[in-house]
Amino acid sequence: MKSSSTPSPYPRKTPKKTPRKSSKSKPSDPVEVFCRIRPLNDNDAEICVEVISENTIQLNPPQNSQGYKSGHRVTATQHTFKKVFDEDNNQKTVFHTVACDIVHDLIHGKNGLIFAYGITGSGKTYTMTGEPSDGGLLPRALDVLFNSIGGFQTKPCIFVPDKSNGMDVQCESDAKLDHDRKQKEIAAMASLARNRNSDDDIADMVRIPDCFKFQDVDEDNGYAVFVSYVEIYNNFIYDLLEDIKQDVICPKPPVSKQLREDNNRNMYVQGVTEVEVKSTEDAYAMFWKGQKKRRVANTQLNMQSSRSHSVFTLKLVQAPLDPEGESVLLEKDEVRVSTLSMCDLAGSERTNRTKADGERLKEAGNINKDLMNLRSCLEILRENQSNGDGGQSGKMVPYRESRLTHLFKNFFDGEGKVRMVVCLNPSAKEYDESVHVMRFAEITQEVVVARPTGINYNIGLAPGRRKANELYKQALQNIKDDATDAINKAIDLKPLITFPPFPLMEITSPEDCVTLVNLIKYLEEREKMRVTLQRDLDRTRAVFRQEVIKRDTDMAEKDRTISTLQASNVEKDREIQRLEKKLKTITQKNDVLQKTNQQYEENARDLQTELDEQRKAISKEKQDRIRLKQTWKGVVTQERDKWQKECDKRVKDKEMEMETKIIKSEEKLRQLKEIVNKGEKKNGKAIGRGKGFFRSRSPPPVAKKPVPKLRHRRSRSTDYWLEHKPAENFETETILRPVLKNKKTVSVPEGKHFRESQATNYVLEHQEADSQGELETKLIKGDVYKTTGGGRCVQFTDVETLRTNFEVARPPERKRSLPKEIEEMDEDTTSSWTDVETRCAYGIEGRPGQMDPSIHHTAKRRKSDE
Repeated sequence: MKSSSTPSPYPRKTPKKTPRKSSKSKPSDPVEVFCRIRPLNDNDAEICVEVISENTIQLNPPQNSQGYKSGHRVTATQHTFKKVFDEDNNQKTVFHTVACDIVHDLIHGKNGLIFAYGITGSGKTYTMTGEPSDGGLLPRALDVLFNSIGGFQTKPCIFVPDKSNGMDVQCESDAKLDHDRKQKEIAAMASLARNRNSDDDIADMVRIPDCFKFQDVDEDNGYAVFVSYVEIYNNFIYDLLEDIKQDVICPKPPVSKQLREDNNRNMYVQGVTEVEVKSTEDAYAMFWKGQKKRRVANTQLNMQSSRSHSVFTLKLVQAPLDPEGESVLLEKDEVRVSTLSMCDLAGSERTNRTKADGERLKEAGNINKDLMNLRSCLEILRENQSNGDGGQSGKMVPYRESRLTHLFKNFFDGEGKVRMVVCLNPSAKEYDESVHVMRFAEITQEVVVARPTGINYNIGLAPGRRKANELYKQALQNIKDDATDAINKAIDLKPLITFPPFPLMEITSPEDCVTLVNLIKYLEEREKMRVTLQRDLDRTRAVFRQEVIKRDTDMAEKDRTISTLQASNVEKDREIQRLEKKLKTITQKNDVLQKTNQQYEENARDLQTELDEQRKAISKEKQDRIRLKQTWKGVVTQERDKWQKECDKRVKDKEMEMETKIIKSEEKLRQLKEIVNKGEKKNGKAIGRGKGFFRSRSPPPVAKKPVPKLRHRRSRSTDYWLEHKPAENFETETILRPVLKNKKTVSVPEGKHFRESQATNYVLEHQEADSQGELETKLIKGDVYKTTGGGRCVQFTDVETLRTNFEVARPPERKRSLPKEIEEMDEDTTSSWTDVETRCAYGIEGRPGQMDPSIHHTAKRRKSDE
């Protein structure tokens, strides 16, 4: 076989490229829009989305929507899609409906675009990526692609990107050198990653692949797959697969990429990293490598909200094989590249719901700006196409205002199949956002794009070259294996039987009889030998015929055995498929059980945390009680000392007062004696001051305190009570609780309460704990008087104490009999003034012409201090 690097001896026609037709002359198809409804969250009780049929949904406005709040009449609206997927449709159904035929077109050289659109938290990333046990559109597309072209891939580095959205082809020797160099670079980067303690999450994933494959793949082509992954963040494009050596001391931010246009007027990202992959695992690993660098953030609506638009691109490169069917043709003009772009758009969001600020607010503004520009481009495209000129004239589409629309310009202006998956959150809270999504979907369905054309290789080479080459290689291998046996058999073969040469047959004279006799003998011997050989040949033929019949019988037996084994293999394949389905079901159940177990563990941790907090609270409450008890003990001791001092002071005052009264009585007695003595002298000797007059030697009289005036007693029937009762007081059921008629209860007294109620009496209810820890209620009573300024003042007259415990009745203490005058003086001087009364006493002052009297809290002085 000849190497692919040598020129082919067969004549071959190089096809001439036809000029690119305008989109007006090409057949076109509308953009197909699918709708997927995510399951409802547990905390959402009301839904606004209703599935009418497999192609129609209905939006029912809730009561809290903006339309109802603004007073407009809002009605339910119906929207039609290519297909509607509810929560009962799994990822496999969504893929085979949306993306399977686009992968088929990719293999046949047609471009395609799939993008997911929706609000934040509607399931776009889940639709694109899915889970390891249930992959989304991206991993299933990789599975189907590599299942179909797996046996027809070229060796690594045969195709090399030319940095201008094209591909170069090189021979196998150059490809091997290039591959070895890249392997060394990959090993160096892997070693550096291990030194940085970076782990690969994809290595721990257990993924269930999709086993579907296409059978109509052209076997006479060589295939290679390249992947790239970029994100559009704040209207800048960043390469997520680029390996940059980071400077630990002075780290540099990533450099944005620029958009360029190639020779075919297709847009591409200049300098983007394109990695050649040979299996789904390699491509999926590259996807997760870029996914780690993608910008996500935590918002009020989503824990992992995408802050950028991500575009994962699959490039399928194919070229025809040479006439020998061994390697691809080394001509760049015969290389064909088809592209499938899968775009996960960032969700639209409103800042009044996400409460975003700072960097998050800037990101949300750029996201909404990109989506609005995409909508504007589609609206102008629809308007231009509705004019009947195929969009060639009319308004200019503003692709360049956003990197997102500029990147996908060739799909809308050129050719390719475009499909959109609209993701909806059925919660009633998202109704207003869902209405805008439906409007965008309606606009998108009315836009048409040119139908893609496939690859038609008509280069004059015979079909089936790859298969013929494989059969030829297999035959060479069989000949090589059987060469030794063939040589050994050739050595054991007997030489062919040869007849002796004819005798001399020249007759020199008529009398020569020897020559004829010799010729006759020779012929007789030759005839005998021929007969012998004929018999041997007949015997050999019979043996050969028997061997052939035996071989045919053996072949028939083997065919029957092969048929039996094939049937057995079919049964085993069915059993394997059944076991695979069972394994998949068990795996899904295992995932559910793991999630349930994880949820239970989280609940257990939460309960344990709550239990620890309760224990800490109980311990703190105990300590507070002990601290409060000690505080009350100190307060009781302080109050006891205070009252002891007060009692001692009052006793001293009493003693001084009694002494004053005794001195006063003695003075009166002295004066009385003096008057008697004067009378006796008048009657006996003389009148007036004479020699017998004498002055009392008792101390001079002490100025006594004025006797307080008795208060005027009003009639009990006209009394009106104003009860000052704080809101935090506790209602007790004391037995001997006084009954107050004609009362008004207030928590904070004001001047208007005294004016409106014409209160004559005032009572303050105060609660505190006594020394034994029991609840004690004090009723501090007083009389209300009008002041000269038009206000009110309160004079406290009595304190009544109510306790909740039952005390043993004690015998009344015997009181000393005191003079009536002293008892009258004790009514004012021995009144029980407490600290509560001092703190709560107040006066209401009013002036002529003032509407609201002022309230002045003043401490009331005792008469004994005056």
